[in-house]
Amino acid sequence: MERAVVQITLFGLLLALATTQPSKGNWDIYSFHINSTVTSRYATTVITSRVANRMDESKEIEFQVRIPKNAFISKFRMFIDGQVYDGAVKGKEKAQQQYTEAVSRGQSAGLVSSVGRTLEEFKTSVTIAAHKKVTFELTYEELLKRRLGKYELQIHARPMQPVKDFKVDVHINEKAGINFLEVKGGLSTNAVASAITRAQVDKQAWVYFYPTEDQQKTCDSCGEEGMNGDLVIVYDVNRNPLLGDIKKSDGYFVHHFAPSGLVSIPKNVVFVIDQSGSMYGKKIQQTRKALFHILNDLTEDDHFGLITFDSSIIHWKRELVQANEGNLESAKKFASNIQERGATDINKAVLEGARMLNAHPREGSASILILLTDGDPTSGVTNLKLIHSNVRGAIADKFPLYCLGFGFDVNFEFLETMSLQNNGVARRIYEDSDADLQLKGFYEEVATPLLTDVTMIYNGGNNLTQTNFSQYYNGSEIVVAGQITDNDIETFTPQVVAISRNRRVTFSETNATVESDGTVSDSHIQRVWAYLTVKQLLEKELVLTGSEKEDVKKQALELSLKYSFVTPLTSMVVTKPQGESSDVLHKPKEGGAPGMERQAFTAHPGMPIPLSHRFLLKTENLSLPLCFDVTGDVHLKLLHHPNRGLYVNGDLDFVEKGGFRRIVIQLKADLYVEVDAKEITVREGQTLTRHTGHYPDVITAGSLTVIRRDKEIDVAAGDTRMVILIHEKDGKEFLWPVLRQKPLDNNVSGILALKPAVYEEVQQSPTTRLKSKDQEIDVTRASAVDYSIVSPPTHDCWLMSAESALQSRLDDFIV
Repeated sequence: MERAVVQITLFGLLLALATTQPSKGNWDIYSFHINSTVTSRYATTVITSRVANRMDESKEIEFQVRIPKNAFISKFRMFIDGQVYDGAVKGKEKAQQQYTEAVSRGQSAGLVSSVGRTLEEFKTSVTIAAHKKVTFELTYEELLKRRLGKYELQIHARPMQPVKDFKVDVHINEKAGINFLEVKGGLSTNAVASAITRAQVDKQAWVYFYPTEDQQKTCDSCGEEGMNGDLVIVYDVNRNPLLGDIKKSDGYFVHHFAPSGLVSIPKNVVFVIDQSGSMYGKKIQQTRKALFHILNDLTEDDHFGLITFDSSIIHWKRELVQANEGNLESAKKFASNIQERGATDINKAVLEGARMLNAHPREGSASILILLTDGDPTSGVTNLKLIHSNVRGAIADKFPLYCLGFGFDVNFEFLETMSLQNNGVARRIYEDSDADLQLKGFYEEVATPLLTDVTMIYNGGNNLTQTNFSQYYNGSEIVVAGQITDNDIETFTPQVVAISRNRRVTFSETNATVESDGTVSDSHIQRVWAYLTVKQLLEKELVLTGSEKEDVKKQALELSLKYSFVTPLTSMVVTKPQGESSDVLHKPKEGGAPGMERQAFTAHPGMPIPLSHRFLLKTENLSLPLCFDVTGDVHLKLLHHPNRGLYVNGDLDFVEKGGFRRIVIQLKADLYVEVDAKEITVREGQTLTRHTGHYPDVITAGSLTVIRRDKEIDVAAGDTRMVILIHEKDGKEFLWPVLRQKPLDNNVSGILALKPAVYEEVQQSPTTRLKSKDQEIDVTRASAVDYSIVSPPTHDCWLMSAESALQSRLDDFIV
């Protein structure tokens, strides 16, 4: 039986969420350990969960882990009845083939695939005989990133029941020496805080968290179901004012460069702010609030510009000006009057921001361009590749572009590619109560440039990771890894060359010694090199084309396989005991709203992979409707209404020409409703409730009302009303959504928002051809069941491809 899983999106921190979800009394998690070892900022975390089935019958036991977008899973094992079941990392195609073969043999195979750079979710389950035990063990790795002068290791544990043997052990080993260390998070509050002990001796630190079963119920968000919260270890290391911290082992080196005592560089910054209609409501309010904070942080040495855009550009001033008191007050007044309206011309806006910076060269300063948008380009130039080309030509490697994508209706890959092409990064801003603090926090990371045009030089080194950086900011860190030629430490000479204000500076130590790290595994620094190399190759793949793109992809795949990293190019297959069901696990897709990512499904031996589903597209007149098929394990965008923060997605079922097995509704940032044929699960903030039976059942959560009746579910949110019908075919129930009241706002998308089809027949022989929107389409006469009606009739229809019926790529309707 598939269990509902609450999706939570976090970013920018090392995050491990291990969840097992029992029905009370079914099985017992008698031991739950999280062990994290950090050596030279590289964290390896092992989660071990030991579970016993206390019942007199077999039970399915589930294990779920979420990790941050920067982490790579590197190992997974299950121990059952003296047998070890190891996961194997394979290329995606081979992993899928092994999964299919395992299913055909009646075995079970868990599959975990990474999609994009976002939170990954690993979830698997296994059936355990009565009074037997299972041990799950998962390992993942991540290089901690320094932000605002600190590293953060965050562990989030939620076993869903008090555990007799619950332990978190963290060991930090930093040869540079530990400057400070703090323990924060929800698991460090109230009575549970006394379960934390810590020790620190110069270069090492230990944090232990051993709460009793009673204490596991006493943290801020804990209760009778046990632990639910964060343990956050915050620390920094001592800084070398010159060359930094270099370690080598077994022919590899890693260099951490974050010099202290540098003078800040005045900056030229232009803020390009989206004020299109989709920024309606809280988004625009939080943007105004963040701009006030950011403007207050500018110094008189800084020069700045501020423009807003929809289908047009609105200037505060057409040129950059000094950040003096008068100009700042004027800019705040301008910001307070920003109002949402119109379409989105990203191309024109970014080019204007680049023009302003190019027209304002200042010797000894650093220029930065920051774009904030929440949508795709809908006005002016809308071809994404052309926008990339235009922006790249305008910036010409003279300054970085940072793109902030507000919410989940934005094309994040478009922004990420544009940032990487222009020496910047993209960051998602989550639609939540702290969005203004997220905006301000990002700005603080780039607010104080210390060096520009940084070049890392390693004589006697090869196979280096990135060595050129446009800027180095206060509180950050540059990390480079590589191989030492012939492992000859005597000829290995590191050097850093950069610009500080208007002078060239060189960081080198003629008597520098490169420390040989013999206290850790010889493979440790090599794995840091592999991790960084794979990360940077995946970024290169985004911006390259043709044979260069394929070469980079091949290199990244080879390294991922060699070091057993689960990356966007690989998958981990876990073959389980014979005769079980099979789980296919997909990772969240960048660009989808939280709570709507691809989920695991259970495919029993002999049951086919998801089949074809036929959709009807009705017409405005009495002509024959159109129909099209969608095949495979597809997760469809049903209704996205970003101006109201309403997102509805559906997962297709396993019934030929059937419907949906699950529909997920998100309203604003923290309300999720998950509907299947048996139950409705509501998550509002940290509160989770499940509703089954007892019809009619009226559920009210925020501004959302759900009424469950015997064979239909009525959903109302503001000016939108939807009915989810429950149908049955071949003894299996499935869902079918029907939009009863469409939002008044035209900024909606998805299958349910499609307008009735309009076409004319232009040819009847030898084949029928229809003309719709200047496109001629060959069709065949077929039939489709109209599941939008309680007692569904069958209609004749004109069958065509999904792309022809939708007048768009099917991918545009897939999340």
